[in-house]
Amino acid sequence: MTVSTFAASSMPPAFPERAAWGTAQSLRAWQEQALRAYFGSDGQQPGPRDFLTVATPGAGKTTFALRLARELLERRIVAGVTIICPTEHLKRQWAESAARVGIKIDPEFQNAQGRAGKDFDGIAVTYATVAARPALHRNRTEARKTLVIFDEVHHAGDGLSWGDAVREAFEPATRRLALSGTPFRTDINPIPFVQYEEGPDGIRRSRADYTYGYGPALADGVVRPVIFLAYAGAMRWRTRAGDEITATLGEPLTQDQMSQAWRAALDPKGDWIQQVLAAADRRLTELRRAIPDAGGLVIATDHEAARAYAKMLRAVTGQGATIVLSDDPTASKKIKQFSDSEDRWMVAVRMVSEGVDIPRLAVGVYATSTSTPLFFAQAIGRFVRARKRGETASVFLPSVPTLMGHAAEMETERDHVLDRPVREDGLDDDLLAEANRERDAPDDVIGEELAFETVEASATFDRVLYDGGEFGMHAEPGSAEEEEYLGIPGLLEPEQVSALLRKRQAEQIAKDRKRKTGDPRADRAADRTAAEDLAALRKELQGLVGAWNHRTGQPHGVIHNDLRRSCGGPAIAQASAEDIRKRIAKIREWATKRRS
Repeated sequence: MTVSTFAASSMPPAFPERAAWGTAQSLRAWQEQALRAYFGSDGQQPGPRDFLTVATPGAGKTTFALRLARELLERRIVAGVTIICPTEHLKRQWAESAARVGIKIDPEFQNAQGRAGKDFDGIAVTYATVAARPALHRNRTEARKTLVIFDEVHHAGDGLSWGDAVREAFEPATRRLALSGTPFRTDINPIPFVQYEEGPDGIRRSRADYTYGYGPALADGVVRPVIFLAYAGAMRWRTRAGDEITATLGEPLTQDQMSQAWRAALDPKGDWIQQVLAAADRRLTELRRAIPDAGGLVIATDHEAARAYAKMLRAVTGQGATIVLSDDPTASKKIKQFSDSEDRWMVAVRMVSEGVDIPRLAVGVYATSTSTPLFFAQAIGRFVRARKRGETASVFLPSVPTLMGHAAEMETERDHVLDRPVREDGLDDDLLAEANRERDAPDDVIGEELAFETVEASATFDRVLYDGGEFGMHAEPGSAEEEEYLGIPGLLEPEQVSALLRKRQAEQIAKDRKRKTGDPRADRAADRTAAEDLAALRKELQGLVGAWNHRTGQPHGVIHNDLRRSCGGPAIAQASAEDIRKRIAKIREWATKRRS
């Protein structure tokens, strides 16, 4: 059974010092409770062989894992530790963190060595390194009692060969600890050493032994609240045939139109990305009033775009931006230097997002066309790590329905699902491997009809998404209305963010109504815009889905899909107010029937 809990908000983010069992006050409450889930309520049990911990990015999975590792080492249940990471950079981060708690990990181990040095308690390697020589790592695992820690374990399912290699290498392990902040995948490859349970609908889903989601972590002050600032705008491009096409990002479009408008928005040749970067830098300036070392990260699609965005930031700020490219051998060094500095901006290609662990990141620009839910969650996870209560994070993104849907479902906990089609309801529009693979040139154009040249791309502030709600009205870049949202203070509690957004929205609506009618006392009902109504309905539906989840155990995504099958209509991000009202009525009908 999955364990999920809210933790005490007063627990500080610190590495555990040596302490008797149950007295390590430097652990966060959720970490203590996860340890008790592993070792038993009295702390005296030897613990299971396999244990999957799902905790939202920024919650402190590394601290928990190292505390558990030290317990197992001190109790002589294991004699060594092997840590498997997705990236080279993360190997070094793990080794540095382990050193702080007295565990010596070699992050430079290579397969050619055969065995680790005697001065080390273990090694940190990548999944790719294991896949290259699984038999070698099996021999190492059999040679002594080993704890294997799988960081972001979903990567073990990146391909059948990787999964087979991980199984071969670590089947003999004494203990296996799997960690993930985003346990769902966009394919149906089973993840090694993860347990799956069949639900009432006959579909198998991954089973976590302990879960600590974004919602509880936000309530505990362990992670920052994320404010999403969406930008729409007018796009115009020329096809290979010479035809000019115009579309407005943020309005209903066909899939091809949306893809091309999105690409035009991110094109360095247009004004959209320049205007959004300038707005993001203004937001960063506001945050640095309260968080002096706050930094920003632009996630770019490819190397060419990354370099162009860095030039734009220099023009805006007068300062250079750190560029981290996937094939740069000094990438880890650059990330660390940026993390330790007070520089304003870093620009990275999309594949580096999961390997970036910089607690001072507070502003992000999602400047990539990758839109899988897994990649989006990984990217947003770079900004949520909290160092003290009240810090907020701000992420700028194109007003695209898929991204709007992901942002609205930030608090949804997902499981890895087997027994389903690889693509379901348009959620899995790109495979994760494609999303994270190295890019040093712009995405290839598929088909002549998609080849185009950007003619015009201008930005318009669209809205703010926060806590399932939508706030704000269309505004031009640099306008007073936009500044109302860019100037939100950087230190606010989550409920203060909601109150301030509601207040500013009400003020904007009142001003807009006064400009149109000259009568500020117009009927209050008329002041509610269609956007407000839709946002309220979405939030009501999300609340009902959450209640049904707690009642039945069905994942949120399954509930939404069942509602769509029953009521018709598009996905929630594209659904009309009438579509959502039908689903609200249907889920209430389910609840009534279940009670009876």
